[in-house]
Amino acid sequence: MSTYLISVAIPIYNEAKQIYENINIIHKILTENNINHEFILVDDGSRDNTWEELKRLSHDLPNVFAISLSRNFGKEAALCAALESAHGDACVIMDSDLQHPPEIIPEMVRLWKEEGYDVVEGVKSSRGKESIVYKVGAHLFYSILENFSGFNFDGASDFKLLDSKVLASWSTMPERNTFFRGMSAWLGFKRTSIPFEVTERKEGQSKWSTLKLFKLAITAITSFSSLPLQLVTLMGILFLFGSFILGINTLYMKFKGVAVSGFTTVILLLLIVGSTLMISLGIIGTYIAKIFDEVKFRPRFIIREKAESTRKECISIDTNG
Repeated sequence: MSTYLISVAIPIYNEAKQIYENINIIHKILTENNINHEFILVDDGSRDNTWEELKRLSHDLPNVFAISLSRNFGKEAALCAALESAHGDACVIMDSDLQHPPEIIPEMVRLWKEEGYDVVEGVKSSRGKESIVYKVGAHLFYSILENFSGFNFDGASDFKLLDSKVLASWSTMPERNTFFRGMSAWLGFKRTSIPFEVTERKEGQSKWSTLKLFKLAITAITSFSSLPLQLVTLMGILFLFGSFILGINTLYMKFKGVAVSGFTTVILLLLIVGSTLMISLGIIGTYIAKIFDEVKFRPRFIIREKAESTRKECISIDTNG
């Protein structure tokens, strides 16, 4: 007889209507499958009644550790807070709205425990009910990120199981601008994947606005590739080559004594070069801003309050079958 502990890390924002029921559903599934577990629930500065619901969960359920952040730091920061508080033998990361189906957690645990995988990733077999624009945008983003970073993120999600040694390695990465999917892929380790279908939310709507998704895309690309900076250099080389050819043509026409008005050409060149320079400065400025954020070394998050279950439960698990 031996026991192991699975930490379930969940960042939460404005989910007061459904979070109590959802956590109870996850708890029931894990208990029925004899999985010894704890919940690490992080309230990312919610503006509704979420924190009161988390405190109620810590009172009603065993092994619940709830954290309230001082403001909304964003999902990535809330996820960092949850992971830093997890102390299980493995940690399952999932969303609070049950769009990551808890029914496949037992299979994740089996692959980790019996087959020795360090990382078990949930991969979306379908993206659920999303607009065509959102699906095309997601595919375009993942294609760009794959070309820039070398990692395949098609169908990737934050729904993962990480062994404690993977979590320990992740904790050595001190950057302020985090992209969890990319960081966990960069770590390597022995990994496998499980396909899942994104289910429809029972209550509320996604907290990811177009602006937030765009900012996440910029963070992901700048965190895992310097290729945009190299593209600036490439554009400079192309324009230098074009200028060299145009210069030869201009000198040739001058020595031939042929008058060239060239007004349209000059205007077009000024517009192209000017816009290219502005885009280049914007790319460089983005990287400088990221460096500025890193060197300030501010904390990823600030904890306002904590709540912990007074009741502890431990399930004895027979690993010999």
